[in-house]
Amino acid sequence: MFSELLQLKNDLPQKLVQEWNWALLKDTKPDVAGQIRRQGVRISGSEYVPPSPVELQALLNEFFAWYNRAKASLNPVELAALVHFKFVTIHPFSDGNNRVSRLMMNYVLNRHGYPMFNVEYKGRLAYYRALERSQLSKDGRAFTRWFFRRYIRGSRRFLE
Repeated sequence: MFSELLQLKNDLPQKLVQEWNWALLKDTKPDVAGQIRRQGVRISGSEYVPPSPVELQALLNEFFAWYNRAKASLNPVELAALVHFKFVTIHPFSDGNNRVSRLMMNYVLNRHGYPMFNVEYKGRLAYYRALERSQLSKDGRAFTRWFFRRYIRGSRRFLE
């Protein structure tokens, strides 16, 4: 299934992302695995409130259209950071949104020949703060700045 989806002209279709969420949750939460959520959610410890379920498909359509335009003009590192930020802000799944958005980010980096990026557990609080600042301001700059600094620092060992 994955290999078939990767051959598509649209290299990051919604169906592939839903397959990733399904693979992630099928054993622990089979009732919601791979499905766009149908209920409102809150993010524990965050002031950011994700969009309502009725908004999700339009936001996802907009996101994937943006991605297909942006991949031709943005630097792959910036594209990866924005893919992560924009997708996790939509928060389309009941669970696994951060994990899937990090997978998407690394998929973009890897597809362009760049080293992948690990959000380390010890730096997770700064990651969540940068993400929330960007979500609340509806401006991805705080997150992309955080991402660029960490990505450059983490990638040096691969570049040397």
